[in-house]
Amino acid sequence: MAELPRLNGVIRALEQGQTAFVTFSTADPASAQAINAAPYDGVVFEMEHNIYDIKTLKDTLQYMLNRRQILTSGTLSPAVTPIVRIPPNSGESNWIAKQVLDIGAYGIVWPHIDTIEDAMGAITSMRYPKPEGHPLRNPFGLRGDAPFTAATFWGVTPPEYYARADLWPMDPKGEIIAILMIESQRGIKNLPKILKEVPGIGIILTGEGDLCQDMGHPRQYDHPDVVAAMKDILDICKAHKVPNGHPHVDAGNVEKLVADGYGFLMPSPERTFNALAKGRAAPGRK
Repeated sequence: MAELPRLNGVIRALEQGQTAFVTFSTADPASAQAINAAPYDGVVFEMEHNIYDIKTLKDTLQYMLNRRQILTSGTLSPAVTPIVRIPPNSGESNWIAKQVLDIGAYGIVWPHIDTIEDAMGAITSMRYPKPEGHPLRNPFGLRGDAPFTAATFWGVTPPEYYARADLWPMDPKGEIIAILMIESQRGIKNLPKILKEVPGIGIILTGEGDLCQDMGHPRQYDHPDVVAAMKDILDICKAHKVPNGHPHVDAGNVEKLVADGYGFLMPSPERTFNALAKGRAAPGRK
C-alpha cells in the first residue's frame, strides 16, 4: 500500500519551513462551512471561553470536509486542518483531550501551561501508551483506545490511524500536534525547562491577553513590559527550535511578525482575508 501523504496542514507548512496560518473560530457547522475552503492551514475551534459541547464539535468537524476538495486535491485531509482549544490545562482534562481526539481533531491547544507538570500532563493525555521497549514509549501515553470515529473522519483504517495518531515532531509520521500556551510570567520562567524536558511539544502559543493581565497591563498589548516578555518567549522558542505562535494578527502587524520569525500566526477571520493574504505573501507563499 502506498504511503499516506501528510494529512495535517499545519504540520505540512512547518515541515516545508513555512509560517503556518491558522485562525480561531466558534465550533458550529455554519462557521465550518464558511472557513473550510479558506486559504488557512488550520483552524482552532475555541472551546476554552466558549461552551464545551462535544456533540456540536463532532457535527462541526463533518462540515470541514468538502467532497469536491477531497476529490480534486487527491488527499483525504480537510483543506483547513481542525484543531481544538479545550477548557482546562492539565490534570482533570485527560477526559476532554480524549473526547476531542476521538472524534478526529488533529491537535489540541492547551491554555495556561505554567510548569513542567502542566506540560507533561498535556502531552501524556494526547498519546496512546506504547509497550516496553518501544523507542517512543516516553512520555507514557494515557489516551484510551477508541479510534473508530477519528479514523473514519481522517479517511483511514484503524491500523493506519494508530500509525499516525502520535505527536509531531517527536514522531515524524505523527499527524497530531500539541500546542501549549504560555500566558504568565511563571510560564515564561519555566519555559526553557519545559522545552528541554518535555518531548512532544509541537508549538508554543503566546497567550498575549492573559499575559497582559498577569503583568498588570490588561489589554495593553503594546506596553513595553508585555512586548519584552513576548520577545523572551520568542527567543526561548528559537533557541530550542520550537515554533512560536502569535494570537493577535492583523493586516497592520502580520508582515513584521513573519519577519520576526513567528512560525504560527493567527489572523482574525476577516471575510476579506487581508492579513492572511499579506502574511502568506511576505515569505513568498501564493
